[in-house]
Formats: sequence, C-alpha cells, structure tokens
Amino acid sequence: MFTKHVQPQIAFDIQEPMPDTTTKPKVLVADDEKVIADTLAMILNQSGFQARAVYSGEKALELAPTFQPDMLISDVIMADLNGIDAAIRIRALLPSIKILLFSGQAATADLLEKAHSEGYDFEILAKPVHPQDLLSKLRSNN
Repeated sequence: MFTKHVQPQIAFDIQEPMPDTTTKPKVLVADDEKVIADTLAMILNQSGFQARAVYSGEKALELAPTFQPDMLISDVIMADLNGIDAAIRIRALLPSIKILLFSGQAATADLLEKAHSEGYDFEILAKPVHPQDLLSKLRSNN
C-alpha cells in the first residue's frame, strides 16, 4: 500500500508588510538548520525584503561579496564557521552591514564576550525568534 507524503504548509499572518520601494533591503540568513534558514528567508521575502538563505557560516562568507546584503541574520553556533566569526569577516568585507545574531545555546555567551573584547558589539536574539519580533527588529534597524 502506498501512502502519499504531504509537505506541511507554514503560514504566517504578517499584518504590516513593508512598503514596496524600488530597492528592497537585502538580508542574508545563515543557519545550519535548513528549516529555520528557509523559513526566515520566506517570511522576510513575503514582508518586503529580498532574502537569501545559506546553511553555514562559510556559505554566508562566500555569498556576501556577490549578494551584497544590507543585513546579516545568523545563528551563532554552526559547525564550520560560527556566526560571530562569520559576522566579523563579513563586516570586514561590507563595513556598513547590519548584523543580528540569534542562538538557542549557552555557549554563545563565551563567543560574544570574545568578540566584544575584540571591539565587536553584536545584538543577539534568543531562539526561537517570533517572526513579528524579528521583523520589528529589522525594520527598526533599517
């Protein structure tokens, strides 16, 4: 007997879409959890941003010079290159980029302290991030 596999649909009620302008803010989303990265990019694309998802810090660093994002949203704890190190390296390539980090792990505090001691001060949100909270944060930084 065959069963039909149905993909779950994700729907979000985005009440205030960002006004459509000639250039949408570009957002690069990096998270090694593919579902999270893709979902955030989808929400952002439906909310007036031009978003791209990548699944590692290395891929974010690779895509940033050609995509030229205005903002980076990155998980902190990733296997190949953590989000803080990726953010520091991307900031060196794109000095005006806005950076928002998020994490659900306690190890983040040590990484943030190290970055802070090197002169980097990144804002961090705790996972899970509610879509409305993320959109509000991005719009206030835009």
